[in-house]
Amino acid sequence: MMRRPGMRREQNFWRRLDAASRHAWPAACMIFGLFVIGLPVGLPAQAELRPAYAMACVFFWSLYRPASLPAPLVAATGILLDLLGITPLGLWAVLLLLLQGSTMAARRRLAPQAFLLTWLSFSGLAALFSGLCWGLQSLLSLSLLPLPPLGLQILACAGVYPALAALFIRAHRGAAAGELA
Repeated sequence: MMRRPGMRREQNFWRRLDAASRHAWPAACMIFGLFVIGLPVGLPAQAELRPAYAMACVFFWSLYRPASLPAPLVAATGILLDLLGITPLGLWAVLLLLLQGSTMAARRRLAPQAFLLTWLSFSGLAALFSGLCWGLQSLLSLSLLPLPPLGLQILACAGVYPALAALFIRAHRGAAAGELA
């Protein structure tokens, strides 16, 4: 059969598998990264890196490829984050869903902007949701929790995002690019 311009290729098993793996890349990257960060390797502020990594993943993939990160997966990631840490079960699930919703609400304005504005937006949202987590945990324990871990988590979020975004951009344009499937 002769190919005409605009005709799509036949979807055989390997093409469907390739498309599915490219679509699942953000979720697999996020879950695998949380387990790797959870390994006891003795990194300083390792506990603060888990929520920073999860928030960076949810923000980036919700901004640039929202279809690859459905809400139930984000909620499951939040529950996994709660189980790996010491937060009440469901707290990070709600916070990550709120982060995803706010990122998707600002997506049309934020996606075409320069990296610096995207980074500042992420840093602001990460500070807001880290502060919410701190406030809710303080409310549940009926006492104010110490502030230095909150500050460290906010700094970890702002500091880790550029490196993670560089890796995610490379994957988004390369191995995980859905349009190449």
